[in-house]
Amino acid sequence: MSDAGEIREVVIAGAGVTGLSAALFLEAAARAARRSVRITVLEASHRTGGAIATRTEGGFLMEEGADSLVRVKPAAIELCNELGLAGELLPTRPGPARTLIVRNGRLMPLPMGFHLFAPSSLRPLATAPVFSWPGKLRMSMDLFLPRRRRSPGEDESLGSFVRRRLGREALERLAQPMVAGIWSGDPDDLSLRATMPQWLEMEDRHRSVILALRAQIRQSRQPDRAAGARYSLFVTLRRGLGHLADTLRERLPAGALRTGVRVVGLDRRGTRWRVATSEGTRTADAVILALPVGETAALLRTVDEPLCREVAAIPTSSCATINLVYRTADLPRPLDGYGFVCPQVEGRSLLACTFSSRKYEGRCDDAWSILRGYVQDGLDRPEQDVIATVRSDLKDLMGLTAEPVVARFARWDGVFPQYRTGHLDRVDRIERLASALPGFALAGNAYRGVGISDCVESARRASREVIAALATVPVG
Repeated sequence: MSDAGEIREVVIAGAGVTGLSAALFLEAAARAARRSVRITVLEASHRTGGAIATRTEGGFLMEEGADSLVRVKPAAIELCNELGLAGELLPTRPGPARTLIVRNGRLMPLPMGFHLFAPSSLRPLATAPVFSWPGKLRMSMDLFLPRRRRSPGEDESLGSFVRRRLGREALERLAQPMVAGIWSGDPDDLSLRATMPQWLEMEDRHRSVILALRAQIRQSRQPDRAAGARYSLFVTLRRGLGHLADTLRERLPAGALRTGVRVVGLDRRGTRWRVATSEGTRTADAVILALPVGETAALLRTVDEPLCREVAAIPTSSCATINLVYRTADLPRPLDGYGFVCPQVEGRSLLACTFSSRKYEGRCDDAWSILRGYVQDGLDRPEQDVIATVRSDLKDLMGLTAEPVVARFARWDGVFPQYRTGHLDRVDRIERLASALPGFALAGNAYRGVGISDCVESARRASREVIAALATVPVG
């Protein structure tokens, strides 16, 4: 056992929400274990927060990265409570809590009773103009189809599941754009077990997903007003999610955070880790890598080749967000709902658009409206060309011809891991290999969830692993 009086050095690579949370949890765990730990957080860029990026400009609050926390995954909300931010949590605004969807170049409301890509009732489905009659009939067949018999741990793509249960139109018109907005991926590639395991459970327990949704509604004893995303589950912070990252940074011990310092190499020497950085080399008793997949794999090349291969095999995707601010008087009509999704079969660059100022209060005053577009293709073009393409789509779909008073482009390269079929088996192998390295942990969105809460939970697990390891790692 190590001497609890010795100061143990821990390096955390990455100051996104994962790395910042890991530092906070690690400090708390060290206090509880009565261990002296000195934490250093190294961040290659000159900003913190990772995929959280709130821009405040001219009285407009624009989210360039993640814009919401979800109640069903409480880790991030619990962290806000721990940080004294409970009073800052903000629900979605009252009003039409619905998703619009593009069909044949027109915005149409998704009918009530839809939960992401599946209906809970046939009556609104039957009257919905957004689906063809063959598509409606195929969705209703879910009521009669048998459940799929699968072996324990057997995986299936999300696309295969939706096509099998609800048909091609439900996949192309609903699942694909919804999935693109959450995982930045193709549903035919994504693992259902890793992304939406609740749908597998619905089929296993109720045979039909429509019957399963009905059972959930009866159990909740609440009227079913869902229309796509369940917006009542979403919250944000009054000053934007960047306030969470700022508060985490402020809670770090003095001198713990070093921005503009890139980790360029990692290896183990004796009982300690050697961390090569753009400023020189330092040693540590433990290391947490809270970095994107590509950077993590590059550092693991000199540490553990099998582990490196497993992490490197997780593919990633890129996207861009475009925030546009308009005079509300210039909108052709009031913003009806919280935004829209655009299926890939529509052949447009714009995949989704959030009506940010309609979704959450306090983004701007009522004289202005903020729209946030989401794009995945053509990101190699100049940003002004991407903005022009988004504006062209908004003109066609919304009749919006006015010039925006603000247009801001944010590009996110290779930061969205793709949970392909078999992903959870790969993660099991990654965790097994990583646990064999003394004083080492991986954290982030590449493993067991891509949301902010998943990252926070990942950081909490990593901090516990490191504190447990420091109890057995000899003092260097």
